[in-house]
Amino acid sequence: MLDADDLAIFPVDQWIADAVQWVALHLRPLFLAIKWPVENLLSFNDYILHEIPFPIFVVLVFLTAYRLASIGIAVFSAISLVVIAAIGVWTEAMTTLSLITTAIVFCTAIGVPTGIWCARNDKVWSVVRPVLDIMQTTPTFVYLVPVVMLFGVGTVPGEVAVVTAAAPPLIRFTNLGIRMVEQEMVEAGLAFGADKRQLLWEIQLPLAIPTILGGLNQTVLTAMVMSVVVAMIGAEGLGLVVLQGLGRLDVGRAAVGGIAIVLLAMMLDRITQQLAQPTDRKRRSVLRYLFNLFKGERSHEAIATSAANRTH
Repeated sequence: MLDADDLAIFPVDQWIADAVQWVALHLRPLFLAIKWPVENLLSFNDYILHEIPFPIFVVLVFLTAYRLASIGIAVFSAISLVVIAAIGVWTEAMTTLSLITTAIVFCTAIGVPTGIWCARNDKVWSVVRPVLDIMQTTPTFVYLVPVVMLFGVGTVPGEVAVVTAAAPPLIRFTNLGIRMVEQEMVEAGLAFGADKRQLLWEIQLPLAIPTILGGLNQTVLTAMVMSVVVAMIGAEGLGLVVLQGLGRLDVGRAAVGGIAIVLLAMMLDRITQQLAQPTDRKRRSVLRYLFNLFKGERSHEAIATSAANRTH
């Protein structure tokens, strides 16, 4: 009787292994160039976060959360940091936070321009969309295999995996936010003489900011999840605490790492989620910009009319 395994005539696993090996050997300078900014920014953020004294850091987070979100979220953030320090994983938490902040910088630098490009060009979006589908449906552990082969093991390769996994939501939400801007606003800007650059920076982006920040919230949460997973390839932080606890069957150690991860994730989620709340301020600023364009257009018309009258 014919077995299903007998139908396996394409050695896809070998093809992929050979392809990755070829890329690792022949494109090594490219991956070293990618690794260099990641390593430097990660080292800088890690140094800053570890050098700030605990009380000052708590106060800074409290003030930042109060300014960006609310007093309730600020109090929750301060209490969460105190609890993390009290259970003895402050250093590991700062390492994880440096991973997250570095990932946010690179995801924003990659995701927002790519999302804008996709929103302004349907052909680009038709190419990028299936790539994002693959990236977001691929299990997180699968990211680790090519990263290890191309970048090695350690915290920096782990950061590369975090950025790769966390960038797609921001690209999608940026594209969606710009496409969702009311057509009447765009047509009004075009009618008053706004060029493509003005249309993007003064009308589309301000109105799309809440949606883009919603994507940033999803990026932060995805980066938080990946920062735990990449402990399997040597990345330091709270994920390594959990992994060590599991490896030693030390339930207490694993639980301590898990508690710190949950508190840190909730703190970041609440702050970024509050940022994404839509307000009327951006809409008012866009309307003010259109009004100024209208006044400028009318003033130019008045000058032209006056000049014509003087000529006659």
